Amino acid sequence: MVNNMTQSPQLPRLLASPLKIIPAFVHSTALVTFLNRVFAAALRSGELEFLSQQVLLIRIIDARLDFKLTLSGNRLIICPPHQPYDLLIEGVAYDFLLLASHREDADTLFFNRRLRLAGNTELGLYLKNFLDAQEPATLFGPLVKPLEKITHLIERVEKIQAVVRFNRG
Repeated sequence: MVNNMTQSPQLPRLLASPLKIIPAFVHSTALVTFLNRVFAAALRSGELEFLSQQVLLIRIIDARLDFKLTLSGNRLIICPPHQPYDLLIEGVAYDFLLLASHREDADTLFFNRRLRLAGNTELGLYLKNFLDAQEPATLFGPLVKPLEKITHLIERVEKIQAVVRFNRG
């Protein structure tokens, strides 16, 4: 697949490699638990109702991670790997971090094809608008600073790797 996602810094191999060892179920359970906590108010108020009976596939390309989830009642739950998805959102970890921290808005990331949506267009629009309306400080509270530090770490590693590539070539 040829895309423009390569312009974003990639997750350093040192961080991505250990993720392969951990079973997918562990990753998925951790993500769903985290999202249920982060979006607790939105789940209670029905803001995520658009995910009811819809399967969302989140693909983090550089980490080689796939997460399938849906809404059941007022909670996000893991879907079996074989279940077809209605909407795919994919990108590299760095761009998901930019989205979560609001360093880049959803429109910019999607317009520049750094995050890509595929599948049910209406569902994608609901998701994009929902994500764009979220405030990181409210959602992540004390995690905002660590998210920013991880983002800066990825940027620094990418700069170092670019210098090394330049010096070799």
